[in-house]
Amino acid sequence: MKIHICSLFDMHHYARTLRPGFLVSAIQPEFQPETPPEVTTARHHRMAVHDITSPAFGSIHTQHEHMENLISFLKAWSTSNESLLIHCYAGISRSTAVALLALCIKKQCAELDAALALRTAAPHAKPNQLIISLADEILILNGRLIAALEAMGSGTPASEGPLVSLSIDA
Repeated sequence: MKIHICSLFDMHHYARTLRPGFLVSAIQPEFQPETPPEVTTARHHRMAVHDITSPAFGSIHTQHEHMENLISFLKAWSTSNESLLIHCYAGISRSTAVALLALCIKKQCAELDAALALRTAAPHAKPNQLIISLADEILILNGRLIAALEAMGSGTPASEGPLVSLSIDA
């Protein structure tokens, strides 16, 4: 099974072709898509946040409640043998942060190993720092997820990420 990461623009195509069991839409409210017919509504988690790292007027920044709900959703997915599709607007920041978190939860691996696997699969990934820091705090990782993000480096420039697939050893 796999974790797939893509942009909003490619999400419906990959929902049709990959037929994931679970879907995360980490995207601002005005761009939240309809649940594709290939995914049941109960297995579509919506995290309606903007891609920012601190509060900004007119924008929704990721908060504890968003992350607690996401972590609960990812833990429910981690008991499944179905794939997970994650998207944000461009497939670069929010979606890669969620993927890093999902990889840690599913594989129960070291945060640094997960971060290096993500960097190898997605040279363009720039995981959202606020999502990562809140996840680190909620999961009581004592800075390990933040350190893993820093170890990834800044990545290569991109305006939209291609489909990225990470294999999960069940």
